[in-house]
Amino acid sequence: MSSSGIKDKTIRKYVEGLAARLRRRQALSQVVGSHATAIETVKLLRQVVSAAKFTSLDQLVQLVRAVGRELVAAQPKGGQARDSYDRREYSVGNTVRKVLRLIREEYNAALATATISPSHPSTPSMRTAALPGATSSSSSSPLPPQSSSTFNPPTSLSSFVLLGLPRSNAEHVEQPHPQPLSRQTSSFLEVSDDFKAVSVKPALIGAIEEVIDDLETVYENVAKNARDHIHSDEIILTIGHSNTVEAFLKSAAHYRKFTVIVAETAPSFSGRELAESLSADGITTVLVPDSCIFALMSRVNKVILGAHAVLANGGVFAIAGTLLAASAAKAHATPVVICTGQYKFTPLWNLYHEFAAVDFGDPNEVLGSGWDADVSGDAIDMDQVDVVNPYFDYVKPELVDVLITNDKIVTVEIFHRLMFIGKLVPHSVHLKETYDDEDVDL
Repeated sequence: MSSSGIKDKTIRKYVEGLAARLRRRQALSQVVGSHATAIETVKLLRQVVSAAKFTSLDQLVQLVRAVGRELVAAQPKGGQARDSYDRREYSVGNTVRKVLRLIREEYNAALATATISPSHPSTPSMRTAALPGATSSSSSSPLPPQSSSTFNPPTSLSSFVLLGLPRSNAEHVEQPHPQPLSRQTSSFLEVSDDFKAVSVKPALIGAIEEVIDDLETVYENVAKNARDHIHSDEIILTIGHSNTVEAFLKSAAHYRKFTVIVAETAPSFSGRELAESLSADGITTVLVPDSCIFALMSRVNKVILGAHAVLANGGVFAIAGTLLAASAAKAHATPVVICTGQYKFTPLWNLYHEFAAVDFGDPNEVLGSGWDADVSGDAIDMDQVDVVNPYFDYVKPELVDVLITNDKIVTVEIFHRLMFIGKLVPHSVHLKETYDDEDVDL
């Protein structure tokens, strides 16, 4: 890996280690799934910020962007997948964008808090009281008058921290070449900016650790809303095995009795795993083939689905079969609820296929054994057959009613309000609250 833009050897080593795992080259330590990928990414960014040497906000931002580009480039680019886990994870770029926003917020907050305004000079008594070892007699002695044409930084604790000077040396700070107020004030603030670039690092690390905490509790925070959305004796339909949906349903089961219909989700059949898990928890569960979804939808009260990514227009990438369930629900006026962590919100768009993402699985999973012969045993000319196994469906925003995240509940009306001349504006409200516009393209 070139690690262009990353000059520090320690940081480069961190980045190359995670990039190798994202490439699936280390089978025993590979990172699998959006949630695990997001956590590993933000932990790496914490290491990067901790080890980084910078004197300005721009230097740190450019470093984090370079790290983000390397991690995104290390992922599969779509097309034919080697296995069911060999697919792109949008959570890598999303996490980098989130951290970039936090870096700017913390840095600017420190800048605004620590900047000392020259329009409020300290009085003599204030200056004396700020010095260690000051006595009552010294406090009564007037200090020499200061020239109104010069600016001497006040000798308070905060000013000495900003200047990097010990408080005991306050009386020995010399001003050999007095300058006009405006120029010297500007020089003082420049020194403060350079210092804050280093002193703000603990605040940045603390903000990143909060992101880690949010990610580690994302399932619990989504599930806490379950009792408000699932009612007694309802029939819920879901598809595939989403950890978020699983936690959501199990949380609701503490307060309600309901039935869950799980589509088995061929060809991965991940729905079987969810059905077993829910049944083991005492939830009435019915496992059905995907072909039964439309026929059963008239009896379903609510469709609850997971998501791989929520796009800028409110559309969703989700496990193959989700589009079938959402379309059937639309035909029967059944509400569709998407349960997902906010780290899956991405400012990107679906530019490849109208009904699917660009990630495809192994065609052999669809064909099964004996696919190269027809019922009579004659060989099939596969040159005339195109076999497509999309791993993700693309579900348009008009097929989704509610998005339940670890942070808030977003209704589809929010996206519809952004309609302008029949088109959605590029960046919707939920993305404005999460990422900065300049980070859409890392």
